[in-house]
Amino acid sequence: MYLTKQTHNYTKQRNKVIRLVLSLIILVLSVNSTFAQNFDLGSWNILNLKYNYTEKWSAFGEAQLRSLKFYNHFHYYEYKGGINYKVHKNVNLTVGIGSYQTYKESGNFVLPKNNDEFRLWPQVTLFQSIERLKIEQRYRTDLRFTSNGYRNRFRYRLGVSYPFGKEQNEYKPFQLSASNEIFFTDKVTYFERNRMLLSINYKPSKATMMQVGYLYQIDYKVNDKTGRDFLQIGYFIELFRRTAPNSYIDTEIKDY
Repeated sequence: MYLTKQTHNYTKQRNKVIRLVLSLIILVLSVNSTFAQNFDLGSWNILNLKYNYTEKWSAFGEAQLRSLKFYNHFHYYEYKGGINYKVHKNVNLTVGIGSYQTYKESGNFVLPKNNDEFRLWPQVTLFQSIERLKIEQRYRTDLRFTSNGYRNRFRYRLGVSYPFGKEQNEYKPFQLSASNEIFFTDKVTYFERNRMLLSINYKPSKATMMQVGYLYQIDYKVNDKTGRDFLQIGYFIELFRRTAPNSYIDTEIKDY
């Protein structure tokens, strides 16, 4: 009887989330259709896999696919991987490498490419909790080997997340998160980009998480700036070695 009731509650929660996600997508599509002349909504898609070897060591791989219109005019993809080391419960060190490919606009993977890039990036992430509110600060240096020469870039992201819902197996199934990231270079004009994200996340299990969000990115140039809107959809999988301790997936704002 207890298991039947628990399964029923889980099914109700899952159906609520599915309806919420579908409502958000329909709302976004409606807004995009209504304001099509002045508002182009792109897509930002993420698939992330993480493997926890021990409490301190973990590895990850991620692929992203982006378009400048709603699942049309695909112009960018990346794939990357790396290793994390948890120095302290509130400090995480990361080293990552990846390939980042940017195509010309106004079509799907239009050649020639705007940029063919290999990137190496060390990163430090700091975590802090204030009651149920979780705060993340991320510092990253991009060592960029591009088709236009070598470049440096420095990034800082501040994010907050709030887990909620009835606790299941030591985790809460829902999470609201918001973040803002700024990008700097060591060349004029120095300030390169600003990226903002609002999202809702749902964990059907301790090992998986789905994300739906709105991302707004502004690219700054010497005499101009260009803003882009994206619907972000992410799917995150976390695996554990049999002797590994419990997950800490809900304490992190996911990468993008």
